[in-house]
Amino acid sequence: MFGWLVDSSTAPGWPATLGPVRLPTGSVTLRPVRLRDGATWSRLRIRNQNELLPWEPTGPGQWDRRHHPSMWRPLFAVLKREARHGVMLPFVIELDGEYVGQLTIGNIQRGAVCSAWIGYWVDKDRTGGGIASAAVALAVDHCFGPVGLHRLEATVQPENGASQAVLRGVGFRDEGLLKRYMDVNSRWRDHLLFGLTVEEVDTSMVDALIRAGRATST
Repeated sequence: MFGWLVDSSTAPGWPATLGPVRLPTGSVTLRPVRLRDGATWSRLRIRNQNELLPWEPTGPGQWDRRHHPSMWRPLFAVLKREARHGVMLPFVIELDGEYVGQLTIGNIQRGAVCSAWIGYWVDKDRTGGGIASAAVALAVDHCFGPVGLHRLEATVQPENGASQAVLRGVGFRDEGLLKRYMDVNSRWRDHLLFGLTVEEVDTSMVDALIRAGRATST
């Protein structure tokens, strides 16, 4: 199934299915993107346009055209190549086996930096139930474990309180304001920088969610 991936010595921690984490709303897992995800990806992205457009980088053309099912194959090819080269981990977020969003670890760097960024989105009909927090916790544990990273970071617009709450709730620190950092919705927007290093994680982020009563062990 994953014949296009190189061995783990080139891409540590990939491919992998992570979880589950059990929430009151169901079981959350992360699994690699698949070529057959195209129709679901398109449907969810188009349905969530109003929720996603204010926060995501500006892209060419109209939203519905960029997210037509035919656009998934070339996008998947890019994700496949980046995963194969060990610079990206493209996951689907599942709730009880249903595709409800995506989480991506990108710009993976080794050597003296040993870091990456994390980004995620969840279907508007599934927000508020802790799914994003569980997904991020799974990803953090994986990145600081099998993937072997030292630091993760995320950038969030100051107006995006929901995403900030997810990051803070999982242990990320606010490290400052990046002025006019990214072109989002055709305008250069300020972003808050959040960071987390492996030394700040005592056991695991998933265990922390369980201890806080926000998830249960399976």
